[in-house]
Amino acid sequence: MIKQIFGRLPRKPSKSGDNREFAGSSDPSSNTSINSRNNDLISNSATLSGPDFAPNSGYSYGSKIPQVVNPKLNGNLVNGPYEALPGFRDVPGSEKQNLFIKKLNLGCVVFDFTDPTKNLKEKDIKRQTLLELVDYVTSANGKFTETVMLEAIKMVSVNLFRSFTPQPRENKVLEAFDLEEEEPSMDPAWPHLQIVYEFLLRFVASPETDAKLAKRYIDHSFVLKLLDLFDSEDPREREYLKTILHRIYGKFMVHRPFIRKAINNIFFHFIFETEKHNGIAELLEVLGSIINGFALPLKEEHKLFLVRALIPLHKPRCLPMYHQQLSYCITQFVEKDCKLADTVIRGLLKYWPITNSSKEVMFLSELEEVLEATQPAEFQRCMVPLFRQISRCLSSSHFQVAERALYLWNNDHIENLIRQNRKVILPIIFPALEKNGRNHWNQVVQSLTINVRKIFSDVDPELFEECLRQFQEDEVKVEEIKTKQEAIWKRLEDIAASKAASSEALLNPHMITTETSSN
Repeated sequence: MIKQIFGRLPRKPSKSGDNREFAGSSDPSSNTSINSRNNDLISNSATLSGPDFAPNSGYSYGSKIPQVVNPKLNGNLVNGPYEALPGFRDVPGSEKQNLFIKKLNLGCVVFDFTDPTKNLKEKDIKRQTLLELVDYVTSANGKFTETVMLEAIKMVSVNLFRSFTPQPRENKVLEAFDLEEEEPSMDPAWPHLQIVYEFLLRFVASPETDAKLAKRYIDHSFVLKLLDLFDSEDPREREYLKTILHRIYGKFMVHRPFIRKAINNIFFHFIFETEKHNGIAELLEVLGSIINGFALPLKEEHKLFLVRALIPLHKPRCLPMYHQQLSYCITQFVEKDCKLADTVIRGLLKYWPITNSSKEVMFLSELEEVLEATQPAEFQRCMVPLFRQISRCLSSSHFQVAERALYLWNNDHIENLIRQNRKVILPIIFPALEKNGRNHWNQVVQSLTINVRKIFSDVDPELFEECLRQFQEDEVKVEEIKTKQEAIWKRLEDIAASKAASSEALLNPHMITTETSSN
């Protein structure tokens, strides 16, 4: 009873929060994940049975029935009976560590969940054993030994590290929005996988796990295999992986450069080879917290990561699946170092969509966030190519694109930047504003255009009149050129018609002569 009470007391926070680079974590799921998942695990303890099962270790699987075929232990078939071990409360304190290791070995048996009728008893025994392991790690009050760490990581590896058989997505990936609406694929083994993930999360976050000792087992190979699992089609699994990777990055400082490089390589493979990966959004979410904790001034390595990996992530067709997280990461860089604004904006212009209007709206939203963190000096470096693109957006026949571009003037910071540089910007966008105000088919776009024109005419009437005069002169010149071109085409048509008539007249005598000679 006393141990159960201690097990429910709040745990002291992980020491990893003191690390400078990761101290700025903005990932709320990471900070609350252990408590929230603990509530999930204990919410339905009444559904579990067994004399050795602690009430605070319960877990509900809803209406799903576990499934099994060919149970294996460390790659070998289990010959003996698969039976439950005594509970931790039923052995003296000196034997608890040995029992913990035995339970870890019992958890190494992997069941096949494709058959819902086999090994139901064994699966339930394993499920209860895994929950007891989670409870033991959560309430541990002594440092884990090297043997315990070895067995714990072995059990986790045997259960989690597996190859995926993804469903064919060749056509789905082309339509990102359709893919987003697809029902996610759920792993049938999740009743066991979830508890193993919970065990790993508690183990990594536990203050009783010595990072210096654990790094021998949670090594580069382990991290790479963990990152491979981000391609799982089960969103529940990716959510756990995101939180666990976040904790590993925070606790194991020695692994931080390697983790960043490994994520970088995943992005390269995704951008330039496959354009298929299920976990890009989750990886970017972890990166958002990492970037938030970068020390200033930014290292050259981090700037290269922005240029070579993050900005090119705007290229794939499935951008809508992860754009929100990507936009956050990009904005974090600009807020950290305002001099990067020019690099980011030019990068956006490089990958600006031409025929995809919905993607263009996303680019404009991201552009607004970047411009909000942009200082006048950086703005001036890129404003000419930037407002040429905005002018094209203003002229778009797709009302959402034109409307989103006009909404930029609702942002006070951006409007001030435009006002300060109006002598350069207004001549670039004036033709688009004037044509929109006269001819755009959408009434909202027309009224927003009129508001923007009024802003410029109020701020600098002389410049506005000059631009209007220049626009009218250009229109006259365009009309003159059009008239000349029409006259030239008319003359060419007349010449062609006269030549056709004369050649026809010349051709007839020749044909008559040919017919006579042939007779």
